[in-house]
Amino acid sequence: MDEVTDKGLESDRLLLHEVASGDETAFSRLVDAYNGAVLNTCYRILGNREDAEDVALDVFVRAHKNAGSFRGDSKLSTWLYRISVNLSLNHLRRRRRDRYLSFLSLSEPEGRLAGSGVEAPESRRPDHELEADERSKILDEALATLPNNQRVAVVLHKCERLSQQEVAEVLGVSPAAVESLVHRAKQALTKRLLRALGEP
Repeated sequence: MDEVTDKGLESDRLLLHEVASGDETAFSRLVDAYNGAVLNTCYRILGNREDAEDVALDVFVRAHKNAGSFRGDSKLSTWLYRISVNLSLNHLRRRRRDRYLSFLSLSEPEGRLAGSGVEAPESRRPDHELEADERSKILDEALATLPNNQRVAVVLHKCERLSQQEVAEVLGVSPAAVESLVHRAKQALTKRLLRALGEP
């Protein structure tokens, strides 16, 4: 491990130690530094702004609660991405279960199921520049069709610009597995995007 990485990990450990000791200023620094990345990651996985904001809040609540358990084996950003991914996937599972149960009980208000996956209004989206573009909107819809592991891998690698090694650390798999997941996701996305754009 090089000296720069050592210093970075030491800085991460110090920040989390301050958070664990109840330093709210340190916690504010943590939120300010990582809120954008956490929110965008949750949004790309969930495809819904309100859900993403709720889960992002839960991510920082979880980080605050578990700050004392941070060992510094990986970067703070990797730790937060891991929490973001886990909570987002848990939320997806609960959302699907709730929709299924509502459908079975016939208690779902008319139009709710059909409208539950629509995009948030442009003015209320977390990433205004990207989401204003029509192709980005189509991309979000295409991402939602991917299996969870492919979606998470491509979001972290292509949208959040993590290296394959960093994605592997977040997901707890090998870099080769990440490469395979991203490759399959790119193939599926390319086919869907070409169809959506009316290209051969």
